Amino acid sequence: MILSVDGLSFSYRGVPVLEGVTFSVAKGETVALLGPNGTGKTTLLRTVNGILRPRGGAVVVDGKTAAGLSPRERAMFFGYVPQRGEMTRLTAFDAVLLGRRPHLTWTVERRDLEKVEGAFEALSLQSFALRYLDELSGGEFQKVLIARALVQEPKVLLLDEPTSSLDLKNQMDILATLKHVVQGHGMSALMSLHDLNTALRFADRLLFLKGGAIAAACSPGEVTAETVKATYGVSVEILRHRGVPMVVPL
Repeated sequence: MILSVDGLSFSYRGVPVLEGVTFSVAKGETVALLGPNGTGKTTLLRTVNGILRPRGGAVVVDGKTAAGLSPRERAMFFGYVPQRGEMTRLTAFDAVLLGRRPHLTWTVERRDLEKVEGAFEALSLQSFALRYLDELSGGEFQKVLIARALVQEPKVLLLDEPTSSLDLKNQMDILATLKHVVQGHGMSALMSLHDLNTALRFADRLLFLKGGAIAAACSPGEVTAETVKATYGVSVEILRHRGVPMVVPL
């Protein structure tokens, strides 16, 4: 397993948010983190990434304990895409180039520029390269954040609602691109999503988070109406369209 999380716990001001969270993510696997609002999905991603310090438990990536990594090493292991980033007065190209910082020595090499250009092409961002971040729409800015994470060439991508600001076409394009990159480059991806049907279409495995713990884990083909009801409190029916499961509220 490229990422192992063992007994991870976290509290805000003494109030438990995560309790004994344990799971693993394999190389080339895309895992969707699902659950109601306020159940700890963002906190889990930030704790795995080391932005928040856990109360207990361990995160191991590629055989190394994440707590012992330097900031540069951590940036080589984790590529993090938050729900919201800061729109500074940088061009989109420069913002994505910053993702190469863990790999830079004294200067920017041709290989670094090629990585940035490749990310812009993969995400259809070429026309935005020289525009400033504060001139972009929310969806365009989100795609820039994803491109920046991709050029880091991390072992694990951590994505917090990566499609929340995107229209339907861009949602499909981005998630298909992410899955292709993860499988083709030996990465792993852990991403929080609110749309169950999007997760069922693109994820290899689903983790249902409730009350700060993993309530269920399964493949898209194994998800049941009982699991969805227990997690969200909503009665649903699981249908299949062209072999893809779909959740339909009753």
